[in-house]
Amino acid sequence: MIRARTLTDARQQAHSNSELNWWLFMRVSGLILVFLILGHMYMTFLQVSEMDATFDAVVNKLSSPAWKLYDFLILSLGLLHGANGLRYVLEDHIRSRPNRAWLKMLMYTIIGLLFLYGTVGLLAI
Repeated sequence: MIRARTLTDARQQAHSNSELNWWLFMRVSGLILVFLILGHMYMTFLQVSEMDATFDAVVNKLSSPAWKLYDFLILSLGLLHGANGLRYVLEDHIRSRPNRAWLKMLMYTIIGLLFLYGTVGLLAI
């Protein structure tokens, strides 16, 4: 587990290269997610009036491959970012290895099902 605030400190604390990569991923994905979600909120709630926010308008918008890609990026980055954050919490607070392994397996199953459900929902339109 890396508790560093800078890349130099993270390199010194990393037990493996994968932990350093996940540490970097959390910083980059968090920054990208902020802009993706702010853009999504602007285009969804500020550009469109309440009268135009209908089911047909949403289906029409999601028929565009660009919107599907945009929403898929939010879905995948958000789930990966959240799953990695939850993995950090589990590793910090669950001391028993068997309990931690079961909770991680449950977490990965739930994240996988949410990803599958979200992807099917995006592709179904």
